Amino acid sequence: MPATQKQIEPAEAQEIEAAGEFVTVPLAGHDGVSKDVRARLATRWRASALRALNSGDMDAFMDLVLHEDDYETYEELDPDMDAIAHFAQAVGEASGEALGKSSGPRPSSRSTRRR
Repeated sequence: MPATQKQIEPAEAQEIEAAGEFVTVPLAGHDGVSKDVRARLATRWRASALRALNSGDMDAFMDLVLHEDDYETYEELDPDMDAIAHFAQAVGEASGEALGKSSGPRPSSRSTRRR
């Protein structure tokens, strides 16, 4: 993690969420220029945004997660896939979530052995 980013504690993430539904994170462009943009908290990303991300439709994904006033900045920066991955990770961290780090289902407390 870059020295400029700090790990957000869960209590801080709750305060951020209570204050609004956007966090400010850097987005790097193809030419190395980086600008701050506002993005919805990762916990507020709709299923349609995740489908767009998973299908590789970055324009649709960014349209759904960025603040409407920052979409033009995204177009100007024209980030590559690596920059978008860093952006998504930064949003997750700023939201208090680790994207792609689901612990999965918990094992059942009941025995599944048949008699």
